[in-house]
Amino acid sequence: MKRLAILIAALCVSCIMAVAQISWGQWTCWGQQPDSTYINPVLPSDYSDLDCIRVGDDFYAISSTMQFSPGMTVLHSTDLVNWEVVGNAVTDLTQITPELGWRRMNRYGRGVWAGSIRYHNNRFYVFFGTPDEGYFVTSAPEASGPWEPLTCLMADAGWDDCTAIWDDEGRGYFLGTCFRDNCKTYMFRMADDCKSIDLQSARLVNEGNHREANKLIRYGKYYYLVFSEHQRHLGRYVMAKRDTCITGYFKEEHQLLLPCREANEPNQGGIVEGPDGKWYFFTHHGTGDWSGRVASLLPVEWADGWPMIGDRSKGEIGSMVWSGGMPKVGAKRLMIVRSDDFDSQELASQWQWNYQPRAYMHSLTERPGWMRLRAFRPLEPGNLFKAGNTLTQRTWRTPANCVTIKVDISNMADGQRAGLCHFSAHCSGLGIVQHEGERYIEHFEGQHFTRGERLVQPYIWLQSRWGLDGLSTYYYSLDGDNFVPCGKPYRMVWGHYRGDRIGIYSYNDVADEGWVDVDYLHYR
Repeated sequence: MKRLAILIAALCVSCIMAVAQISWGQWTCWGQQPDSTYINPVLPSDYSDLDCIRVGDDFYAISSTMQFSPGMTVLHSTDLVNWEVVGNAVTDLTQITPELGWRRMNRYGRGVWAGSIRYHNNRFYVFFGTPDEGYFVTSAPEASGPWEPLTCLMADAGWDDCTAIWDDEGRGYFLGTCFRDNCKTYMFRMADDCKSIDLQSARLVNEGNHREANKLIRYGKYYYLVFSEHQRHLGRYVMAKRDTCITGYFKEEHQLLLPCREANEPNQGGIVEGPDGKWYFFTHHGTGDWSGRVASLLPVEWADGWPMIGDRSKGEIGSMVWSGGMPKVGAKRLMIVRSDDFDSQELASQWQWNYQPRAYMHSLTERPGWMRLRAFRPLEPGNLFKAGNTLTQRTWRTPANCVTIKVDISNMADGQRAGLCHFSAHCSGLGIVQHEGERYIEHFEGQHFTRGERLVQPYIWLQSRWGLDGLSTYYYSLDGDNFVPCGKPYRMVWGHYRGDRIGIYSYNDVADEGWVDVDYLHYR
């Protein structure tokens, strides 16, 4: 026990020193620590456009997903630091537009943008916008679902970052920003069933300075509109307006947080009361890089009736905070699952397809314990971004990452490509290609393919390793134990408002034929 105590103390000292000297992206510790503190980011992964609410003793958050399906990730926590994925609120993206399906694949950087999660009359609601199609809502009895089919609240392009609230009499109000018109933000009356808004009731409550990231909250006698704004010479920072009446015009305004450019501008999330009675801002960092827009937890102090965020020791307006005491000690430690042995009959909630997938082209039941990925022709030959059967999940920015998949390639067909990939604005991968009945190792970056050795065995192991620098190196193995590097390292990048993704792909440039079976993806 004495040795364990010494080890824990050493770890704590090491992490405290790391926090004191931290520069963006170079954290060696993150999340909950052994001494009942936490270190930001609490989620060093692409959980962007956050909103967060408290329901009883539990916390729920949502994260935007662009063109990935299922859309709008739903998170759960009991302490605001440790989170789990409990589901996704949008099961079929083609309810929004056919452009989000495998037949068109025409919404990179678009699709499901920021939204709000709300709880009203014992039901969860998720409101969100898409920049081309308008505003939508879905609801469910539990955060894990099942979620209702989408209802369109406004069919109009050029709007974003919506939110909702109810007054003391239970009347609902919906708010959104028209970014195509000087970021004018309007409040609307909302129907009791939350499935329509009264467009004639529009009331202008905010505009200008690229104002977005809207969240409506209630505290004391005030309703608050929390948002972020951007000015070129300053950057993006958090603001708020308030009114004692939800039908007012929110004239009072106050800045809540500095731009914090050195911390990639934390600016969009939910302000909630924690389990310790203190208040917190669960936020993404809005300036994206290859890790996406990662999530941090900042303290909130109510001062003169305003929710002031961050470290205020150097002035009234706060700045980034890299560590703090755990809001709740001793809670069950939740975690976001990454590895998958494909033993379930349903896809685990950390997975998302690149666009709405083609039915019956993947299966967890045809070969129990394996994910079968059938191959069909992409919209453009040799282009991963136009191939409709890529299974993905978020990557993490931690000191050492290693993803390994085991693949049965014995049922591939001529023209088929399958393997392990990374992608956002660019893409790369290591996999197998079949040509004239022979199979070969193949490394690619973009649409440049390099063929390696011929393969004769039915199984192959593929691997990617990277660290805090975002430089991925691919490996393959013929026995699962001895791995050989292949191809030049790939620089992971930011693009389409997304950080890097790890993926498993399977497509065929010449025919709708062939399949691979994936035994597992192990993510260390």
